[in-house]
Amino acid sequence: MRNVALFLTYLGTAYHGWQVQKDLATVAGTLEAALEGVVGHRVHVTGCGRTDAGVHARVYVANFRTESSIPTQRLPYAVNTHLPGDIVVTQAREVSPDFNAIGSCVRKTYTYLIYNDRIRDPFYVNRAWFYPRPLDEGIMQAAADCFVGTHDFAAVRSVGTDVRSTVRTVYSYQVIRKGKLLALEVSANGFLYNMARAMAGTVVYAAEGKFPPQAVADILRAGNRTAAGPTVPPGGLYLTNLWYNNGTENFTLSAEPLV
Repeated sequence: MRNVALFLTYLGTAYHGWQVQKDLATVAGTLEAALEGVVGHRVHVTGCGRTDAGVHARVYVANFRTESSIPTQRLPYAVNTHLPGDIVVTQAREVSPDFNAIGSCVRKTYTYLIYNDRIRDPFYVNRAWFYPRPLDEGIMQAAADCFVGTHDFAAVRSVGTDVRSTVRTVYSYQVIRKGKLLALEVSANGFLYNMARAMAGTVVYAAEGKFPPQAVADILRAGNRTAAGPTVPPGGLYLTNLWYNNGTENFTLSAEPLV
């Protein structure tokens, strides 16, 4: 039985997230159906994370097991003929039997995109959060800095999947402006349900003057979800970087910067 890793990219607008759901279009369900048409048997794909409905992935890794002998270099072309245009497999490789797309991933970066102008741009609908009021990226960066380190992130999670611990390590959180676009890039060893979107909402709340940026540290310590900012819309969120360390499988996937 071969263990095959797929590298892919997708726009999440038309899907109810990654995870297979009965009677709903999901990225994993669409990918599994396409793979079955190629390898000739039912497959189960394991993804590197459960992206929410409407969230995008500039980079993504999934693995599946198959007895098919189709060469890995042919898989992307074959699978893509069975996929809609908003999901694309870019590469496939055979990996060690113990490789697991989520368990072997040691670090991820999510980027949240904000279109910050008085007038919306239709080309960013479902691609960035339209925010018409001025945002000071200096204040936003000061708030974002409070997230860096190892903390209990219960204050910026939504109730969803059960987890053993809400403690995570954030390695960096950068606020980058290029013209009308703001990119919030957060890198961590893992993310709780809606964590990246709630962190973005908290950073924006600080820029709105709802609380001083330094108060974010107190909000984290208190663990009070209602004290933090809102969970911002999913269309501005992208998975942009992945780090893997699994014995012989050591690699990094990085997307081109969004701004």
